[in-house]
Amino acid sequence: MDDKKICFIMCVNDAALMDEAIYYLNRLKVPEGYVTDLLTIEGAPSMAEGYNEGMRSSDARYKIYLHQDVFIIDRRFLHRIIEIFKDETIGMIGPVGYKKLPKNGIQVTADITGAYITNDLFSTKSKCNTSKAENCIDVKSIDGFLMATQYDLPWREDIFKDWDFYDVSQSFEFRKKGYRVVVPAVDKPGVIHYDGLLNMKDYYKNRRLFLENYGDTYQLF
Repeated sequence: MDDKKICFIMCVNDAALMDEAIYYLNRLKVPEGYVTDLLTIEGAPSMAEGYNEGMRSSDARYKIYLHQDVFIIDRRFLHRIIEIFKDETIGMIGPVGYKKLPKNGIQVTADITGAYITNDLFSTKSKCNTSKAENCIDVKSIDGFLMATQYDLPWREDIFKDWDFYDVSQSFEFRKKGYRVVVPAVDKPGVIHYDGLLNMKDYYKNRRLFLENYGDTYQLF
């Protein structure tokens, strides 16, 4: 693993969104001594399988898995990530997370910790509720639109073969290994998630799979 490399990994099916995301990636300030790389995965059958392909293809210690419709506007974003990862007990970071998950397993109905901007009139959808004394806060899971790691754990493509619940699953996999999953403490959003209409076709099937595989074992509730 290259301790001075940061790799962005993105599953892509929309060239225009990808180009916009890359525009913002190219504007990021890179910490001194570090290099960045970008892997785009086209034609992935699922998010977990696509991310596994990207993970196996990169020797970067720091990997940032992000949706093609995520635009990082905080130009010091990489500095913040590297600073937090100095704590080797932290395995994964996301701009938005959840301290508690509801019994139905649908994390987006839980109270949010963190901050980002949604495309709904570019209004702030959430705000960080961490104190200034800490640089991050522990959560049970993070939202999948951006997930940064400093260790490689396989994404559960054996369970999740679509585009839902891969993020909650990976959060639980990291915590199962004893790593912390955290959200940075920020005073303003540093990421835009230009998300459109949700495709719920396979959502409830994957929710059932998530609850069957994680509900009891990892004390979801």
